[in-house]
Amino acid sequence: MATGLGLESLVDQTISVITNDGRNIVGVLRGFDQATNLILDESHERVYSTKEGVQQLVLGLYIIRGDNISVVGELDEDLDSNLDMSKLRAHPLKPVNEKMIKLVLN
Repeated sequence: MATGLGLESLVDQTISVITNDGRNIVGVLRGFDQATNLILDESHERVYSTKEGVQQLVLGLYIIRGDNISVVGELDEDLDSNLDMSKLRAHPLKPVNEKMIKLVLN
């Protein structure tokens, strides 16, 4: 996960955040703090399914607690705008649990 100076370069950029509970939230990074709490504007959650297209739930201005973030990444807006979300199928992400964290840290 990008922290400190890494996040500074993403301010005012569209980012994708994967949370520990398996959610994918996309929005414009407006700010962050030393605990990696993120403030996203114009945000939405992408809900994936194997049976129907990606649902996009509007969240608007949204704060994500730093301790609930697994991955932060810059979103390629040109590539993303060419995707037909109604045709995408995927398994929803599973939540991160203590066992997974121990595997990664060891």
